[in-house]
Amino acid sequence: MIIQNINSQNKNTNKLMTNKNPLKFSPKKELILPEYGKNIQHLVEFAITIEDKEQRTLCADTIIGIMGNMFPHLRDVEGFKHKLWVHLAIMSDFKLDIDYPFEIKRQDNLYEKPDKIPYSTGNAKYSHYGKTVEKLIAAAQDIDDTEQKEQLTLQICHYLKKSLIEWNREIATDQKVINDIQLLSENRLSVSEDTVFAKPPQYNRGRDNSRRHKPTNGKKRYVKGKK
Repeated sequence: MIIQNINSQNKNTNKLMTNKNPLKFSPKKELILPEYGKNIQHLVEFAITIEDKEQRTLCADTIIGIMGNMFPHLRDVEGFKHKLWVHLAIMSDFKLDIDYPFEIKRQDNLYEKPDKIPYSTGNAKYSHYGKTVEKLIAAAQDIDDTEQKEQLTLQICHYLKKSLIEWNREIATDQKVINDIQLLSENRLSVSEDTVFAKPPQYNRGRDNSRRHKPTNGKKRYVKGKK
């Protein structure tokens, strides 16, 4: 079916390839967009040489149809048609003088650099907690609803406990978490003194299981005291 479509689209281009203006293949050179192959590149170069603008546009439209048939799985992707016309302009080195159906960037601003992503330059007060925790604490302070504020504060405390366990298990106590949430929020957030957070084994359960079931590479494992 695809071959039939290509053949039908090529009929228009074949009419343009008369003896008066034959298609000439250029010597072997590096392809601008290798994914389309040398035949498409030759067709683009031929389209540039057509003097009549209407016939030149008709040839370009036929080339776009062939390019699209090379990637049928992308036919329904948003912006795919626009991308093909941009590629056509690039392969012609922006020398193809036609009325493009889409806006085409010019060569001088085709490779313009994107805007820089702003990065946080400040250092976290406690590096083992990180800047994200400080932002969460600042967001929790601005919540007016008391219940939502308490729930978010509790979730932050659970994360503080987990971070402490990963950083230094010996000091990962519930009281340390309670003190740190007050310190980081400047006493604007707090939890009850008798709050109990998850214990270390609960965080390491997955890690312990992975150690318990190590691959044996086909060898039988013997446990001491068992036959």
